[in-house]
Amino acid sequence: MKKRSGIATALALVAVVAVVAALAGGRAAPASAAGVPCDGLPVGFMAPITGFVAFIGGEQLHWAQYSLDKFNKENGTSFTLSQFDTQDLNPALAQLGATKLSADKKVFGVVGPAGSQEVRASGPVFRKSGMAFLSGSATNADLTGGKYPTFFRVVGSDNQQATGDALFMIKKLKAKKVFIVDDQEAYSTGIADKAGNVLRSAGVTVQRESVSQKATDFSSLVSKISSDTDVVFLPWQVAASAQLFYQQMVEQGKKMPIFGSDGLDSGDFTAPGHYVSTFARDIHGLPGTAAVIKEYEDRYGTKWGSFGPPVYVSMQALLTAMKVSCKDKKSSRAEVIGNLRKVNLPNTILGLPVQFDGKGQNKFAKFYIYKITGDKKALVG
Repeated sequence: MKKRSGIATALALVAVVAVVAALAGGRAAPASAAGVPCDGLPVGFMAPITGFVAFIGGEQLHWAQYSLDKFNKENGTSFTLSQFDTQDLNPALAQLGATKLSADKKVFGVVGPAGSQEVRASGPVFRKSGMAFLSGSATNADLTGGKYPTFFRVVGSDNQQATGDALFMIKKLKAKKVFIVDDQEAYSTGIADKAGNVLRSAGVTVQRESVSQKATDFSSLVSKISSDTDVVFLPWQVAASAQLFYQQMVEQGKKMPIFGSDGLDSGDFTAPGHYVSTFARDIHGLPGTAAVIKEYEDRYGTKWGSFGPPVYVSMQALLTAMKVSCKDKKSSRAEVIGNLRKVNLPNTILGLPVQFDGKGQNKFAKFYIYKITGDKKALVG
């Protein structure tokens, strides 16, 4: 895992403070409230395009751009993309990105950021500027609790995920003892807390450990896994770290299955016979996806997973709301938020509809569970 230099982080934080301070004196985007012409409007986009989780940001960027281009072609619109790199799921950079996009009076909506910790950092900025933002992968349960009133997501919450994961361990894996390790980030600790509670309420013994997201040596943790442990639960965001954890389990002769949360659903975690949950199922074979997949792969290649398609749908939802707002050739952030609350996409490439409740949560979102078998995955729950 790459370690950010102290100078770079300090400069990023200074930039955040400076830009936030510059905006602090006024109310959100007065020109936005009045409405501006819609031709060529930029749509904001935030993701970790570079850094140790660039596989997430790169995939999300490609699906966002593809979705926008496809929407423009099919609807005769001319929206453009204004992207911001949050690098290593960095909350300080997410706050800076939110501030910069909020300062652009032509931006009326944002797709992203990717991580729950980034939403927590950028949410207050977007709340103040009245900016709608939609994530295709931030799943922390409290994000749709009302604290971030301009936040929307097409995927489910970690309460759904943690409960489903725990019940699968209990009912399908017959777990009596589970070893849980969180990575000290909001996403991870939230899932670990909820899953642990569900497991304990069913009489399962839970051993809880914690490790930095930047750690690469897990040998001491692995040594704590007792021989009577039935499942190792890793609700992590960095799949490559989980792969290292698995390899170090093999080295110590530990053979119990790993169950990973959606952060492990990537090509960086390939442990055969182990499990991952995911906020979006594999879209191959779903109705209406064949042509979309072919067109995307002709443009960007075949290396992609579950992180891109929800962003494709998030962009669809936002652009649908913006198109309605632009019927009079003008738009505003308030109009876009109002229209997002009315969006109804009955058929999407995710295999489920998209319609938001009063707190920005897609009413139809769900999680899935896969078992890794060689270089493929089998849907098991």
